[in-house]
Amino acid sequence: MVVDDSLIIRTVLARIIGQQPDLEVVSKSSSAELALKELAKIEVDVILLDLEMPGMGGLDALPKILTSAPKAQVLVVSSLTEDGAEHTLQALSMGAADTLAKPRAGEFGADYNNRLVEKIRALGHSQSRGNDRSESAGTPNIKPRRENLAKEKPEVLAIGASTGGIHAMCAMLAKLPRQFDLPILVTQHLPGSFMQVFAKQLELAASRTAVVAENGMIIQPRTVYIAPGGGHLTVEKRGSNLVVKIIDGKAPSGCMPSVDPMLESLAAATAGKAIAVILSGMGRDGAIGAEKLGRTGGTILAQDQDSSAVWGMPRAVAEQGLASAILPPADLALAIMSTAGAAAWK
Repeated sequence: MVVDDSLIIRTVLARIIGQQPDLEVVSKSSSAELALKELAKIEVDVILLDLEMPGMGGLDALPKILTSAPKAQVLVVSSLTEDGAEHTLQALSMGAADTLAKPRAGEFGADYNNRLVEKIRALGHSQSRGNDRSESAGTPNIKPRRENLAKEKPEVLAIGASTGGIHAMCAMLAKLPRQFDLPILVTQHLPGSFMQVFAKQLELAASRTAVVAENGMIIQPRTVYIAPGGGHLTVEKRGSNLVVKIIDGKAPSGCMPSVDPMLESLAAATAGKAIAVILSGMGRDGAIGAEKLGRTGGTILAQDQDSSAVWGMPRAVAEQGLASAILPPADLALAIMSTAGAAAWK
């Protein structure tokens, strides 16, 4: 389903999708109100939703859309302006699965078309094939690695996420008590223009200071450090302090920012005294870093399939036998507190 008040955008998006033999546009709606009426009559796997429309608007309609089509995934098609970032991130925290920039004149090309189709396929498969990862429902035949639990008090909590991860992350962080004092490092696949707004969002969800990480920052307790859009968040040990080091270069996953460099740096800087949580997302970003962190004694936790928008990144660490627990977001918070020990949240 394509929901946009612009006839041109609806037509172009529908044409791109219609050229794929495995995808079908079952409905095009010019308003949220019309989309809700359509959803009462048809089933859809993926909804492309514009947020700024006359009438109800996509943001106000989103809760109703998610209720009307609980099995569908919502892909927000939005501008990359500051206002667009704020509205888009609000939608992602409310349950939309992913975002893609609304193209301007001259921006419809092979690269944009491929990214659009890739996102639709991933989100659609998450419904038709057991969250894009299994023919069966539920987390398929993967046993948590119970012995991979922290032997020493962790110094850092690190979170990696992509598609569908913001909603999960906010839910998980909201369950951590205010007294939880471990610093939190976050790598979320987002454009750089979104990061300052994302920091404000996490600050509210986590009830603690959240900043976009910069080179040389000393890692402090009860603070969230977010990877900038144009660099990988890593840390290094300087004396008794952990210090932010932003690096560039291509990561194995091809993502910018990437979860792997963050976790690899924690393996070295903390000698494995860290907890890593891998949340919903496409691909395998985080699997390489999680393996290195786990090998040095770190604890790896993964979001379960049923609660993930796309069970790619969590599945990658789970299938390698790296995850100590595979749980929905609220239960991941409990696992974090249990692993960190009472000293970390009194």
